Amino acid sequence: MKACCDDKGRELASLREKQAHILKIVMAINIAMFVIEFSSGIFARSSALLADSLDMLGDAVVYGFSLYVLHKSETWRATAAFLKGLIITAFGLGVLVEALIKTLSDVVPVAGTMGIVGSLALFANTTCLLLLLRHRNDDLNMRSTWICSRNDIVANVGVLFAAIGVSVTGSKWPDVCVGLVIAAMFLRSAWPILTESISALKAERFHNKQILSPEIKK
Repeated sequence: MKACCDDKGRELASLREKQAHILKIVMAINIAMFVIEFSSGIFARSSALLADSLDMLGDAVVYGFSLYVLHKSETWRATAAFLKGLIITAFGLGVLVEALIKTLSDVVPVAGTMGIVGSLALFANTTCLLLLLRHRNDDLNMRSTWICSRNDIVANVGVLFAAIGVSVTGSKWPDVCVGLVIAAMFLRSAWPILTESISALKAERFHNKQILSPEIKK
């Protein structure tokens, strides 16, 4: 029995080590892309690029959370997932407000910059998604992290469509519309993360009460 437990312990330690290695790589990629996209979004005056850059920053924070709780309890990992859901919700609302403000201006984004930076971001996020793919079903912590990365791919494709739309029409509206779609996607994907993490926290709290009850009675 002890040998079996030791084997399970070694397997879990090995899994956590692999997860940590992947999370460090994808966090570094997202930090680099945030700097590139945010500065490019300001230069190109693009809501879609700025929205995607903030998503990159949010993901870097998410990956940092995931690393921090990697060797902690289920309660810690569920709490981290809940915080990720809140972060995604906050960014979704932020992008929504920014896109709505953009409707009141007459600024047309620079389509060329949007296309180049959007393509680079798509490549970076595809790399992150592939790195996280085999760990997406490890636990709630890694699954919520993978969902964040999956959202990025959709957002990047949206930026490219916005760049094409701005180039063809010479209008701000493709950029605004993509910003609104990205915001809606953030808010929609945050809901299952929040509900699942809340359920996990409730289950852990109930489990802990069951363990403590006999001790209290004594």
